[in-house]
Formats: sequence, structure tokens, C-alpha cells
Amino acid sequence: MSVGLSAETQAADTFYEALSEGKAKADFRLRYEDVSQDNAVQDASALTFRTRLAYTTADLNGWSASIEMEDNRIVLGQGDYTVGPAAYNLGEYSVIADPEFTEVDVAFVQYKTDKATFKIGRQVIALDNHRFVGHVGWRQDRQTFDAATAIYQPTDKFTAKYSYITQRNRIFGEFADLDAKDHLLNLGYRTSFGTFTGYSYLLEVDNDTDNALDTYGLSFKGATKAKSKSDASFSYMLEYATQSSESAVAKFDADYLFAEFGVSYSGINAKLGYEVLGSDDGVYGFSTPLATLHKFNGWSDQFLGTPAQGLVDTSISVSGKVAGGSWLAAYHDFSADESSDTVDDLGSEINLQYVKPFGGHYTAAIKYATYSGESGRVDADKIWLWLSTKF
Repeated sequence: MSVGLSAETQAADTFYEALSEGKAKADFRLRYEDVSQDNAVQDASALTFRTRLAYTTADLNGWSASIEMEDNRIVLGQGDYTVGPAAYNLGEYSVIADPEFTEVDVAFVQYKTDKATFKIGRQVIALDNHRFVGHVGWRQDRQTFDAATAIYQPTDKFTAKYSYITQRNRIFGEFADLDAKDHLLNLGYRTSFGTFTGYSYLLEVDNDTDNALDTYGLSFKGATKAKSKSDASFSYMLEYATQSSESAVAKFDADYLFAEFGVSYSGINAKLGYEVLGSDDGVYGFSTPLATLHKFNGWSDQFLGTPAQGLVDTSISVSGKVAGGSWLAAYHDFSADESSDTVDDLGSEINLQYVKPFGGHYTAAIKYATYSGESGRVDADKIWLWLSTKF
């Protein structure tokens, strides 16, 4: 006599397998940061340890789920720094944006087919080069979003992405999260000579006031190899966007332009960049509040908010490999897009970095930024040392 399993039992067994066959991940980073600025507050230093623990179920008929916890702690009492949104040491030190916190960083359910992906819950959203939407992974608290996302890829050449965001989980733990009504639309088409991208980012903070930040843009990015027998290759990118910022009392318009050309030869990579965050008559600067801002306009983070006069950033960078690690050196020259009698030259900055993996599982790095201020901006020096591992 044989006894068959009921549909309920089979479903339970499959669900159990989805859980038991899931993947767990861990990511740890110990980092020292030192900030010295010519301002009225004391120099800052921080030694912090960030832990990230994640689990993703196995696929069950296209369905899966992910959850991630994130925690940051001050180590050995080395917490002489200020984090304004967390009300930590207000007005005492220069800012290091790594408060102590413990939070659910990611928690979403996903359904995936061969051409489409649907995701709802707390998630990472990073679009293109992070200039407009990114995860700010440089900080100990990564930026995520409470959102619903749909990704449609009918061919290997075309991709459409849409997200509706209800909360921006920013880099200050839960101390400065913002309710939102944001719409993100990103369309990409890949060709043999590069990728064309069009986007519409319609942002609104849900705080019972009239506000809107609408950005529309186009970009093209590609790379090619030299036709000669050399190992030289070239990269190129061009991007333009227009933005309107509207509130109950004012409306502003500004443009964005980015152009970059790169060449790689014999293991050395060089890039020349020109970026303009435009101004509206010297009273409003082009804004990218969801960006991974640390990646742009110098690592000293002097321009996390665009000046009202706008910002022109002319940069050159050189990178390569030595002694099993990767090095990078960059120079930025800053000026106002619409200068005034008191604001024109906005200073310059030098960035240096060396990152070396070792032991098969670890990474050690050192990073330095020095900013020379003009037009009333103060000089700043920052240095970072870190050790990380993940498995």
C-alpha cells in the first residue's frame, strides 16, 4: 500500500528547501578616519567597525526574499567627531558621517522571470554611475530605499527600470530618513559602440509641503580598442540633464553637463573629466540628493551640496596596479558656474588611494584627500585607513 504526499505537504517541503538552501553573507569593515579643517571646531577622528549580515532564500517558482542587518560601533572610544542629524557631539568637531546605529538595511520580496524582475520592500537602488541615484556604500551606513521596483529586459540590448520610493533611508542610521514620493524611470539601450540611457527622476519629500525636484536627462557611454597592434583602449561618456526645483515660494531651473574621455595603455589608465552642475542666476545650484556624492567632486566632500553659484569641476585622474594592489591619483579644479564678485574660484583638490587585497579574503587600503579652499572656503585634509573582509 502506498501513500502519496498531499499538495500541502509538497508545498511545505518546497518552502523548507527554499529556506534551507538559501545563502548567508557577512561583510565587515574596520575604518579609521581623520579630518582636519581650518574652521572653528576641533579636528575629528573616528575608529568605527561596521557589520553587515545578510540572508537570501533560494528561488521558489520565481520568488525569493532577502533580509540584511547593519550595525556600526565606535571602537576603543575613538569617537571624537560630529554627526549633526544624530545630534552627536553637536558643534564640537568636524563632521564624520558615521553614527552608531543598528538597523534593518534590506528586507524585500522578489519575483523574477526570464525577462522581468519585480521587487518590493527595503532595497538597494543604484542607477548608472550613481550620479543621480546610488547606495553611498562609502559610508558605514549604506543608503537604501523603501520602494517597489520593476525591471524589464526583453532583449540583451534594452533595459527598462522603474522604482517608486516611499522612504529614503539615508546614511545616518534612522536619524534623518525621509518619507518620499519619488518616481525613478531609467531606460538603457546597448549598441556595439556604446550604451544610450534616458532617465526621468521625479523627486518629492512627503512632508505636507509643496516641493518637487524633477530631472530629465540623456547619456552615452562607450569604449573602443585602438586599431593598431598596441594594447591601447579608449573610453568616453557624455551626459546632459535639465532640472526644475519647485516649492510653494519659488521655482528654479538648472542644467547638468558631464564629459569624460579616458585612455588605457600598458596597465595605466588616465581620464579627463569636465562636469558642470549649473546655476539659476547664482541663487540655485543643480541638486542630486539621492546620489553617491562622495564619488564625485573630490573625496574631501566639500561639495555635497551644490553651491548656489553652481559648480564646474575639471578633473584628471591616473590609476594602475603595483605590488599586487591598485593605486589612483586625481586632481580637481573647481570654479563657479555663475560667478559673482565674491565667488568665482572654488579651490582645488588632490586625491590619492592605494587598495591591496591579501590572504585571499581581506582588503587593506589607505586614502587621502587635501582640499585648498578659495572664495571663503576653508582648507581641509582627510585620511582613511581601513581593513575589510566578506564571505
